Amino acid sequence: MALKVVGAGFGRTGTLSLKNALEKLGFGPCYHMMEVFPRADHAALWHRLAFGHPMDWDLIFRDFRATVDWPGARWWREIAAHYPDAKVLLSVRDPEAWYKSVRDTIYPPMKLQLPDDVPENFRLQQEMVRKAILAETFDNRFEDKAHAIEVFERHNQEVRDAIDSERLLVFDVREGWAPLCRFLEAPIPDEPFPRLNDSATTQAMFRLMQESVRPT
Repeated sequence: MALKVVGAGFGRTGTLSLKNALEKLGFGPCYHMMEVFPRADHAALWHRLAFGHPMDWDLIFRDFRATVDWPGARWWREIAAHYPDAKVLLSVRDPEAWYKSVRDTIYPPMKLQLPDDVPENFRLQQEMVRKAILAETFDNRFEDKAHAIEVFERHNQEVRDAIDSERLLVFDVREGWAPLCRFLEAPIPDEPFPRLNDSATTQAMFRLMQESVRPT
């Protein structure tokens, strides 16, 4: 199946809530970084891409109708070009809140030094994340708050500038169902908009992941 929605927003802009919302609207399964962890073949494909090899987009997204979050957001231009009929969804958030959320949740695991005997898919994913996100996106300067926020804001503006306004929705998950459903021409569900992946939950999840890769 071809992608119908290409998410261009950085991680920690409500992407897990958005993944859930898109699936409820019939645009699922929706790809997300969480889909990479259990798929060793996907970790290998993203790793190859990060280190200069071409990606078969139809293969990686073969079973998906949408994508949000990293790693897809790192290559939003290429994915949007490959699926010209897909709509582009830029999830946004207050820059200060976004930076604090990344710093307190996903940044520590990104820079975690894995043990030598870690499973291969964990190693490949970690190397991909460090190369594609920490190095290429944030110039290995994420801890420089002003620089990280400038990268975040520049990225969002680049998406706005590159994508035709009729194809693009700039969306804050706090807006709820209405703008998303209008954009996707979908009926508004009779249930609250998903609110998932708060910082405390994410921190607990990564602690469990870290424990799972520690040598025994």
